[in-house]
Amino acid sequence: MEAGQERELPEEFAQALAAYERHLVSERDLTPHTVRAYLGDVTGMLTHAAAMSLVRLDELDIRTLRSWLANQQTLGKARSTMSRRATAIRVFTAWAFRTGRARADAGAQLGTPKARKSLPAALDVAQARALLEAAATRADDGSPTGLRDVAILELLYATGARVGELCGLDVDDVDRSRRVVRVFGKGRKERTVPYGLPADLALGRWLDQARPVLFAPGAGPALFLGARGGRIDQRAVRSMVHRRLADVPGAPDLGPHGLRHTAATHLLEGGADLRTVQEMLGHASLATTQIYTHVTSERLRSAYQLAHPRA
Repeated sequence: MEAGQERELPEEFAQALAAYERHLVSERDLTPHTVRAYLGDVTGMLTHAAAMSLVRLDELDIRTLRSWLANQQTLGKARSTMSRRATAIRVFTAWAFRTGRARADAGAQLGTPKARKSLPAALDVAQARALLEAAATRADDGSPTGLRDVAILELLYATGARVGELCGLDVDDVDRSRRVVRVFGKGRKERTVPYGLPADLALGRWLDQARPVLFAPGAGPALFLGARGGRIDQRAVRSMVHRRLADVPGAPDLGPHGLRHTAATHLLEGGADLRTVQEMLGHASLATTQIYTHVTSERLRSAYQLAHPRA
């Protein structure tokens, strides 16, 4: 929580915030993480408005919203964060107007700070192979966590799944006969993603040899388990990926999202079309997927400059 958000909100603001949370959870069916992000941004804006002596939603105006965003900028927030927060506020004010809690939509004129598009870091093919081979070598002793880590790394690289999606997988979400996995993405949207033979072999070893050893009462159908036998959490997966990448000389220090970038980049470099990659990654917009074309273009340019005598 940022400085200033400890202030108690005026009653109308607090009631609206509680109703908005119910809307996000019950009507929009957003994930807990997304709900927390939306509520955090709206709470920050309402706290700022309260500090300006506003107590009613009708008193919100474009000047107040821009003032809050300007304050965020002075705190050194990244452009991507500013863009997300502006979007969160526009969604909230539109909801307040639509539900009759405000007479006007104060955020309708609020612009979105353009985020700088940066090229996501990714492993090259040799580094990805070295990562998986090093993890498999470590798992040769048959340790349950070692076999689990290999299966996780193989599945992350094979499917490009988000770490939250992977941690939420149940055993029945994997169809090994067809080598596909059912993934629930943002907004609980379901998609089916294929994976290859190496990932299937790693999953088979994990399910047959290691998962029964780690399983503890209460784990239920969770596909991947933590050291204590319950469903593995995202922090444990992130920590594991960083440790395993440390075994690969010259590899960038990426987390699970870096493996997602890597999968997308290698698919495009191998000839997959953007629409296919978009569907596989679960991107709502093709524009999100298009950043990977910049990655492949940069690599092509680098290779050209190194190899062509007239570069």
